[in-house]
Amino acid sequence: MTIKRPFRFSVQAFSAGSGDEWTELARRAEGLGYSTLFATDHYFGPGSIADDSRHRPVELAPVAAIATAAAVTTGLRVGCRVFCVDYHHPVVLAKEMATLDLLSGGRVEIGLGAGWVAAEYAGLGIAMDRAGLRIQRLGEAVAVLDAHFGGGAVDFAGDHFEVHGFEGLPRPVQRPRPPIMIGGGSPRVLRLAGRMADIVSINFDNSTGALGPASVAGSDAAATEAKLQWIREGAGDRLADVELEIGAYFVAVGPAAGEAAAAIAERFGVDPAALAAHPHALLGSVDEVCDRLEERRDRFGFSYVCVPQRNLDEFAPVVARLAGS
Repeated sequence: MTIKRPFRFSVQAFSAGSGDEWTELARRAEGLGYSTLFATDHYFGPGSIADDSRHRPVELAPVAAIATAAAVTTGLRVGCRVFCVDYHHPVVLAKEMATLDLLSGGRVEIGLGAGWVAAEYAGLGIAMDRAGLRIQRLGEAVAVLDAHFGGGAVDFAGDHFEVHGFEGLPRPVQRPRPPIMIGGGSPRVLRLAGRMADIVSINFDNSTGALGPASVAGSDAAATEAKLQWIREGAGDRLADVELEIGAYFVAVGPAAGEAAAAIAERFGVDPAALAAHPHALLGSVDEVCDRLEERRDRFGFSYVCVPQRNLDEFAPVVARLAGS
């Protein structure tokens, strides 16, 4: 069983037209009661990678963006949802995150994933190993981060990383480490997340390397129950210490929610009624969305919910009502 945790809400950002727009987004997210602002770890602008993966282009590099967000706010937590371990050596990432945790006064959350956008790997010239190897590498990366955050000499030898000969500095403010979130949708990554993460993010199973109808169809309530079981298997006795997070990828709150839901359903080729009940969808009036979040916390254990940047303002009444409750 999971503990009924208070609701937290985050925003995942993909773009900003200027530095002023980014700092305004961070300040607005904090002012509206969101817990966390997440950047995104992708490196492609418009082009064939976006077309092939069906993932929107991403403008801002994550580390500089979240450091700026932390600098212009006082309580907002910051992070990346999620860093692909194949794009970042874990010692370099550990030092970046420990530095940011120190300079922000302990406001960092570290999201990690095994990577999934096949077209991005190809476009960057990075070999995309089979999923099992990528997930192994993810597990070793968490072990390296822990060694770096723990103080004393860093000494780790695995199949994918071997690091030694130095102490990990600076020490992060949050002890024993900034919270680590692992996201994914497959059995192996979710069992690993249950075993190693502080926060587990339930995501689509993107094993095809691209978003599409299969991503949505494979993440319904029954699939979500299966994913939670994989987390339980990995977590064992530590399940009560794991916070469960989910991305609300389909959001429409207010009088126009029905029209927006119909458009989303048509885009992904799913039935509108099925979309309304989908664990990754929050559609309806403020009252309806709040009720649905309460129901899903009771059923699935989700207390941490991430909404896209475009829905920041329309979702704010839900945050005002439920954050911290």
